[in-house]
Amino acid sequence: MSDGNKAVIAAEKEALNLKLPPIVRPPENIGVDTPAQSKLLNYRRYKEQQKTINQLVIDGAKRSLDRTLGKRTLPTPEPDYPLTMTSEIKKKGFNYIYMKQRVESSPMVPIQQEWLDHMLMLIPESLKEGKEREKLVESLINEVSSEFEKSMKRYLVRSVLVKPPVKWLEDEGGPLPESPVGLDYSKPWHSSYVQTRSQILANLHIVHPTMKILLDLGYTTFSNTILLDLTGIRAKGPIDCESLKNDLSIQARKAEEKIMNTWYPKVINLFTKKEALEGIRPEKWDAFYNCVSTLMSNQLKDFLKRTVEGFVKLFDQEDQCGLPIFKMELTFDEDKMEFYPTFQDLEDVVLGLVERITEALQNVQTVPSWLSGTSPAVNLDTELPEHVSQWAVTTLKAAVHHNLEGARKHYETYVEKYNWLLDGSAVELIETFQAEDHTFDEYTEFIGRYLSLASEIMLLPQWVHFPMVRLDCEDLKTGLTNKAKAFANILLNDIASKHRKENESICSDFEAIKEHALKVPETTEEMMDLISYVEKARTIGIQELILRIKESKRRMSYFLDVFLFPPEDLALNSTVLMWPWKINPIFDENDELIENAKHEKENELIAKREKLILEIEKESRRMEEFTEFAELDRMQQYVTDVRQLQKRIQESEEAVQFINKEEELFKWELTKYPELDKLKVNIEPYHKFFNFVLKWQRTEKRWMDGGFLDLNGENMEADVDEFSREVFKTLKFFQMKHKKELQEKRKAAKKRSLGEDKLEEEPKENPTIIMCSTVMEQIKVFKDYIPTVSILCNPGMRARHWKQISEIVGYDLTPDSGTTLRKILKLNLTPYLEKFEVISAGASKEFSLEKAMHTMIGTWDDIAFHITPYRDTGVSILSSVDEIQTLLDDQIIKTQTMRGSPFIKPFEKEIKAWEDRLIRIQETIDEWLKVQAQWLYLEPIFCSEDIMQQMPEEGRQFQTVDRHWRDIMKFCKKDPKVYWKNCRTAMNFWRKL
Repeated sequence: MSDGNKAVIAAEKEALNLKLPPIVRPPENIGVDTPAQSKLLNYRRYKEQQKTINQLVIDGAKRSLDRTLGKRTLPTPEPDYPLTMTSEIKKKGFNYIYMKQRVESSPMVPIQQEWLDHMLMLIPESLKEGKEREKLVESLINEVSSEFEKSMKRYLVRSVLVKPPVKWLEDEGGPLPESPVGLDYSKPWHSSYVQTRSQILANLHIVHPTMKILLDLGYTTFSNTILLDLTGIRAKGPIDCESLKNDLSIQARKAEEKIMNTWYPKVINLFTKKEALEGIRPEKWDAFYNCVSTLMSNQLKDFLKRTVEGFVKLFDQEDQCGLPIFKMELTFDEDKMEFYPTFQDLEDVVLGLVERITEALQNVQTVPSWLSGTSPAVNLDTELPEHVSQWAVTTLKAAVHHNLEGARKHYETYVEKYNWLLDGSAVELIETFQAEDHTFDEYTEFIGRYLSLASEIMLLPQWVHFPMVRLDCEDLKTGLTNKAKAFANILLNDIASKHRKENESICSDFEAIKEHALKVPETTEEMMDLISYVEKARTIGIQELILRIKESKRRMSYFLDVFLFPPEDLALNSTVLMWPWKINPIFDENDELIENAKHEKENELIAKREKLILEIEKESRRMEEFTEFAELDRMQQYVTDVRQLQKRIQESEEAVQFINKEEELFKWELTKYPELDKLKVNIEPYHKFFNFVLKWQRTEKRWMDGGFLDLNGENMEADVDEFSREVFKTLKFFQMKHKKELQEKRKAAKKRSLGEDKLEEEPKENPTIIMCSTVMEQIKVFKDYIPTVSILCNPGMRARHWKQISEIVGYDLTPDSGTTLRKILKLNLTPYLEKFEVISAGASKEFSLEKAMHTMIGTWDDIAFHITPYRDTGVSILSSVDEIQTLLDDQIIKTQTMRGSPFIKPFEKEIKAWEDRLIRIQETIDEWLKVQAQWLYLEPIFCSEDIMQQMPEEGRQFQTVDRHWRDIMKFCKKDPKVYWKNCRTAMNFWRKL
């Protein structure tokens, strides 16, 4: 390829750089880590990304151009182009580009490393920490170096070449800086220099010979020593921090005394000589002594500073050959793991030694003060600078914290592994475990964890060595071990208590078997229960107890290794193990006891059966006596006799049940007693009959001799009918029974006579049937008295009616508290009953009307208005009055109908007043609803202020009405009953309106 083609290709590549589209900037927040560096990172990241993307695009374009140009065939000789195609401007541009490439390709001096280091020093350390930050710093250094190289090339190009005025060439920035102007070598400062030099010679006392002697004296005294002897501290081995503090404090005091007894007297002796102030004018003595004081202060400060530095060097993290070894303990106190001394106490001791060093030599008098003996004395300024003290404290704190980190981690290991024993987790775990139901093996496994933990803790090392600390863990180990064992003992006591209770239960079961087996049975049932119990105990109970004893022995073998039994538990264990050998003699004794009891109970049962048969025979004979009872006056005695016999029959039934139960227990055949069942059936009719007759006698006496006004004809008639039916049924029953007995007797007689002709005896009349007939006659007679009772004992009878009756018979018949039915019957009022009935019927009609009126009045006791709040006015209104109006209509019609009855005359005034009240209530409610409707219509209108202003007179009238309306509704809400007060109040209000 010819040089011309190469130039064309180079020009096209340069032109391509200018025609690329602008690069889109990435978001500003890319790569920003913290607000402090966001501005720097945003700018640099953007530049780097722009450069990378731009370079990738250019390289890709160049590769594409090279491939395109490489495929081109070389042209034959270059044709002669017209002059218009090869202009002078284009040639100048291509020539400038070529010369610029040659200049830029020349070697450049890179940026100096010293400059880069200075730049890095200006960046805070916090922005350079971390792997990502290191990579970022490296990329920024590369970017600065690249920018420096570009700037140097640009400066070289602009210094060597002159850019032609071609528009399409790249812009290269502004003009170059001007060359520096020449330096000024005149001497305007010479006179001030000479003047200053003479002042220094007159006032610079440090070059005085006495000062040289003072410096030599201080150098001899302080150069090879410090306040404290810090050598061999580590060789002493572990030491208490307080001991170290005391030792070094004593050393500091002795060294201070030594200095004040050696060096200071020499200094005073030096300035007591005449030649000490030789060459010093009197007016300069104060300045001279100030220089002496400053020099002495500096010597002492340097001495103290070197002491502090030497003490700080003991704790150098890189050189630990002089590092002191402190004794520390991990203690266990009040369920807490702690250091003794604490880290803070140790740090305070170390920092306190620095403070002790700085407090040394603070009372050294100045030479003029000592020579003059003035009071108060003036002391030298020997206080160390604040930055020295601060440096020492900071360095020592960091060193102490670093050297205590191992002990802290060891402590954290204890906390991580065993703190659950102290923070309540173990207690909660044990309480949860105890609250649940667990077997003995689960308990032993759980206890084994704590015992294993205690063994594990005891096997931990007693001392743990660190560069600055020898840590004694014995107290903590002992405390944690005891804690673990305490938790194990809690569980051991728990299962020991359960073991004790189980042993007591085993012994109690054996004792129960013994007590039950040796108890003499009192009844056959108890004997059979005892036989069953002992048999079950021999087969099942003892086997279960033996298994429980085996389990107890297994528990005992475990407890012997881990638990100390008290004497009473040892005795209990022994008793449990001996019971299987003690129980067999008890069973043998039980067999003998059962055999004797069985023979005795069988004899008792035979005697009870014989006694029951005799008792049933007695009851049968007593039952036959009931058929001969015929005296009504002795009915109370008859009832008592029947009840006594029934009680004896019931006792016999209970005896039968007992005997059958005993027979069943002995497995005998059950004995039947049919005579007892027959007795029970036969006595029941007599029991009912005698009680019925007694009840009739008492009822008749109460009716005849009781209060006359308390009688009720209807109830009396119903009761008499009931008595009549019962006595009739009883009569029929006994007649049928008597007839059946006669038939049976006749059949038996025929069989005995064997056909002999004999006259049959007339059967005697049954006394029971005679009593039934007599009672029936009494009831029939009493029925005739019922009409008289129904007429005269009418509940509607009033004094006016008794007055009419008295007028009929001609004397006062009005009943009082002493009037009885027997007395009334003796008056023989039968001829007047028809007239009395007419009066009684009228009284009944009047009573029904009066009762209906009172019922209507009582209905209103529970009737109330329904009150509903109206919007947000604070006023309630009536609602749902349809039911009240319907009830009013019904009662008004009923009242008017009652007024038309001929029997209403005795209380005509009352019914008329009630009718007026109902009508008044109805009218009041109607008017109430009308006013309410008007109020509901006008209230929204007059609530408007505009309406009130336009119609002031009507507004005042409405306000008056509204006030009364609100009062009425407020009162109605308080007492919503319809009858009576609300209606009267409301009616007065409507009249007022």
